[in-house]
Amino acid sequence: MFFFLQHTDNNTWARAGVIHTDHGDILTPIFMPVGTVATVKGIHFRDLREDINAQIILGNTYHLYLRPGTQILHKAGGLHKFEGWDRPILTDSGGYQVFSLTSLRKMTDEGVHFSSHIDGRKLFFTPESVMDIEREIGADIVMAFDECTPGTADYKYAKESMERTHRWLDRCISRFDSTEDIYGYKQHLFPIVQGCVYPDLRQEAAKRLADLDRDGYAIGGLAVGEPEDKMYEMIEVVNDILPKHKPRYLMGVGTPWNILNAIERGVDMFDCVMPTRNGRNGMIFTWQGVMNMRNKKWEDDFTELDPCGTSFVDHEYTRAYVRHLIHAEEMLGLEILSEHNLAFYLQLVTTAREHIQAGDFKQWKDSVMPALMTRL
Repeated sequence: MFFFLQHTDNNTWARAGVIHTDHGDILTPIFMPVGTVATVKGIHFRDLREDINAQIILGNTYHLYLRPGTQILHKAGGLHKFEGWDRPILTDSGGYQVFSLTSLRKMTDEGVHFSSHIDGRKLFFTPESVMDIEREIGADIVMAFDECTPGTADYKYAKESMERTHRWLDRCISRFDSTEDIYGYKQHLFPIVQGCVYPDLRQEAAKRLADLDRDGYAIGGLAVGEPEDKMYEMIEVVNDILPKHKPRYLMGVGTPWNILNAIERGVDMFDCVMPTRNGRNGMIFTWQGVMNMRNKKWEDDFTELDPCGTSFVDHEYTRAYVRHLIHAEEMLGLEILSEHNLAFYLQLVTTAREHIQAGDFKQWKDSVMPALMTRL
């Protein structure tokens, strides 16, 4: 069994489970650090394993295709061996680049023409070619090629986009199921539910994908410009339909409070660049609130960076020292804050899992939310 549901909270849709892959088990709910180009920015893989305890990380199909290229990855024996990571990996499909590289792409029903953001060379991604690329990258969990619809799209465009994603999905499944795993371990294909902020489109997409009976499902096209309340509404609509015995992955979300609200609504898997991106901009998340380490108030604060933190950086470095590093533009400061944030996100979902199993998730979540959202 790919996913085993261990416990469901009595008062919410929150779940605790385990995903079995050939590179190890993943305890859910889980946050997955983003390793776009075969690296989680500023973090050693040793620290990802031993300090942060990341159970699974991401790679980006579009970016890995450009650099180092699938030939190099194939020669190395796949992404795991290339980057030295022996735990599970998930790859997105390039669908987010369809959304984010608007000025560099042209979309047709056949596929998407890109101009490389690196050197301008012409690329053409089809559902079939993306499946081949993801096979060669070798992630344990791979995403179907989709169009990530902007959160502000009108109904007509959202419907056309969803239908295109479904046509592409049929081609992804056909190609994926007709090809073999390359490196001797099993890969799993997740379809992606689109439909923007329109409940009937999300329902239609979720029903169509649920009937496919794949190993897991992703929820895409959220946190891309729509209001937060709409995001939560769409999660509820979709998770009311998706199979209860399959993992659900909310793509690209988000803040700690976003994650807890989504766990409450039945989401199992998360990823986001926010922990490392915000860390590189001097911001950290803590149980007491969000701290901007550039602020003068930390200039002579010689207490630990985060007394409640689980990372070694929280206890070896003071707030005053880290603020100094940020203002001096030293790389170490950005690495410390990135490592703290990732460790905090893993602590967040691990603690949520413990409270789901204990049966008091709702009370715990409501008690910690005000502090999490405080600006210190």
